[in-house]
Amino acid sequence: MSEGNKTLVTKFVLTGLTQRPWLQVLLFLLFLIICLTTLVGNLGLMALIWKDTHLHTPMYLFLGGLAFADACSSSSITPRMLVSFLDKTAKISLAECITQFYFFASSATTECFLLVVMAYDRYVAICNPLLYPVVMSTRICTHLISISYAIGFLHPLIHVSLLLRLTFCRSNVIYYFYCEILQLFKISCNDSSINALMLLIFGAFIQISTVMTIIISYTRVLFDILKKKSEKGRSKAFSTCSAHMLSVSLYYGTLIFMYVRPASSLAEDQDKIYSLFYTIIIPLLNPFIYSLRNKEAIGALRRVAKK
Repeated sequence: MSEGNKTLVTKFVLTGLTQRPWLQVLLFLLFLIICLTTLVGNLGLMALIWKDTHLHTPMYLFLGGLAFADACSSSSITPRMLVSFLDKTAKISLAECITQFYFFASSATTECFLLVVMAYDRYVAICNPLLYPVVMSTRICTHLISISYAIGFLHPLIHVSLLLRLTFCRSNVIYYFYCEILQLFKISCNDSSINALMLLIFGAFIQISTVMTIIISYTRVLFDILKKKSEKGRSKAFSTCSAHMLSVSLYYGTLIFMYVRPASSLAEDQDKIYSLFYTIIIPLLNPFIYSLRNKEAIGALRRVAKK
């Protein structure tokens, strides 16, 4: 018992996306298909890059790293979400809740920095093609991916350490489909203003600095593409960048809207839709965005299928 006879909460109930019973089975089947498709798509893309030697290039090395981050992101959220569809009384412990947040936040942070690295790769490839083999050597690419993952795994530790100082007694119900950190602040007995401030500062710094770097890289790329006299050269350059720019727009659009904005500026249902988009839908779309319009990836898939 805490002060004021308040019972400390150590287990929580996730309400999921809806309280309508007739939708539960339908949503379970839908998100089960999405989960399996996401894993097959991302892990399949990684296997294709590893298997086909034609794809052993910096761009696909980074894409493999991104696919793994997407697979981890989806795996940290969807399985628990599926459980809540079938059993509304199922509880998640505080330790499991914090672990879920940590792995999702790690994947999300890693993805931010991988997208920066991929933008820099396209900048060097298009604007400085003669220096590309030196600047983007295998050793340097490996270091860039390792640094992205290291930052990704270290950054959430700040928020986890701050979460551990909080106690929960207001309610054991989290009106969400996963242990989203802002929802945990709402049911905390303690003042979580420091937690929220640190989340805003680090979130704003990481998201704004990385997206600005991406914008600068692609602005330089765009000017360089427009200078090209060959129509074929322009088309090829645009095609290699369009998938990445689409992925960046979708990812950062929802992420910044969620975490770099005033609190309580969205209705609860709208909040869930935005969260659903960057936690589950984008990891589903990314392997298809990067491969379906990519002749090299399609060619590699045909070669592997023939073997």
